[in-house]
Amino acid sequence: MSYDIYLVGVGGQGILTLAELIMRAAVHNGHPVSFFPTKGMAQRGGFVKAELRLGRAGAGPHIRENGAHLVLAMERSEALKGVRYARPEGDFLLYGHVWEPTAVMLGEADYPSLESVLEAIRGSNARLVYLDPKELPEIDGTYVAANVFVLGAAFGNTRLGEVLSAHEMMEVVQARWPHRAKHNAAAFDAGLRIRGTS
Repeated sequence: MSYDIYLVGVGGQGILTLAELIMRAAVHNGHPVSFFPTKGMAQRGGFVKAELRLGRAGAGPHIRENGAHLVLAMERSEALKGVRYARPEGDFLLYGHVWEPTAVMLGEADYPSLESVLEAIRGSNARLVYLDPKELPEIDGTYVAANVFVLGAAFGNTRLGEVLSAHEMMEVVQARWPHRAKHNAAAFDAGLRIRGTS
């Protein structure tokens, strides 16, 4: 089994934590893993990416262009940075959160429209799965963790669920934050059950 995942978003979204959770589940199943994280200059709102290569003993850390079986993007404009890594017939999951950079807020740059981003993804010939942030569920009046919700959606909507067990992934999520195990289990389960649009 070999499976490459390119994750991208902005600081504060838990991209690296999401990658770590997948890595833990893979290691638990005896799969070799290469994990290469990259952080932008800003702690919150800056560019963040992670490259995960599962099942490749001794593989280099970087995923080649058109090589990712799954691109998982958690911010609309940053998703464009993942398009060139998407493998034709692979999966591209976009959680359409918007984090406007300073230049956009100052009126010095335009923010890409949702349709333009979706068209770019479709142009990669990857299978698009779009999640509207408005569908992020609440539990006891509090929104669930978006990254855990998106992780569940990846298992329910992409081939990641054929590579790793959703049940074991759930156990990893609960073990990572024991004091919030119930809350995060609900977030993962909600993502697992939702069906993204194409």
